Amino acid sequence: MQATQSNNQAMYGVNDINSYIESVKKSITYQFTGANMVVAGLMSDAQEQMAFDDTEGARKTLNIAKAILFEIMDGKLIGTVKQ
Repeated sequence: MQATQSNNQAMYGVNDINSYIESVKKSITYQFTGANMVVAGLMSDAQEQMAFDDTEGARKTLNIAKAILFEIMDGKLIGTVKQ
């Protein structure tokens, strides 16, 4: 995913989506359960944002979730960690 900093801000609310995804790889959630749980958590965050009428924040959070989902689909992230 190649996007400029301003595009990243407009789409995701972060300066660099690739750096965000790299930080996901270091998270406890990703390491113990996989990226599917990270996506589920982001979707829950978006629901909470919508409950407080933050539709723009929810849109950006869902875009992050989709970016991570695309990384899973491309085989760049592990969806589920086998126990």
